[in-house]
This record gives sequence, structure tokens and C-alpha cells, in this order.
Amino acid sequence: MADGEAWRPPRSCEDYLWEWKHCRGLWHAFHHYYAHGELPACGRWRDDYEACRAWEKGRAAAAQEALCKSERARVMEKQKYAPVWTLRKRPPPDWYLPLDEDKPK
Repeated sequence: MADGEAWRPPRSCEDYLWEWKHCRGLWHAFHHYYAHGELPACGRWRDDYEACRAWEKGRAAAAQEALCKSERARVMEKQKYAPVWTLRKRPPPDWYLPLDEDKPK
């Protein structure tokens, strides 16, 4: 993206606003606290929304860089965790046989 005018934010500004409102909601806070043991940090969504609005108003380079940096960090955070299940290369050799659910063990 050599041309500064051709760049667009990765998401619309309304998406950042919605994510911030959702993050601050009671149900999300309860679920996040139950799953992770701490309240969610919603400041990043607000900062992204403000940077997006600043970029829309004045095409500020600092706002563009802040949005790119935040989205990169979000993607890297997602890739940090390994999948729970190991993926198979091929199905088991007896995949077509009926299951032994009716037989007592």
C-alpha cells in the first residue's frame, strides 16, 4: 500500500464501536470472568474506534499505523494458541464399519 489514499481500515469504525460495547456488556464480562478468571480489557477496542474515526476525519498517519499495529497484534494473539485436537491426515481404516454401541462391555 504505497498510496496513502488507497488504504482503508481493516474493519469499519462501527465494527470497532460494536466490539467495544459488546466487551463492556454484563453478559460478556461474566462469561470472560468465568472462562479466564479476570475481567476483559476493553480499552483496545475503544482506542481502535478512536483511531478509526481520526483516520476517517483527517487521514492521520498515526491513526493508520495504530490500527495496523493493533490488528497485527490481534492476529498474532489468535495464532498463539495451538489447536486442541490433532488433525488427521486420513480417516481411520475401519471408518465404514458399524459402531459397537449395542454390545455390552
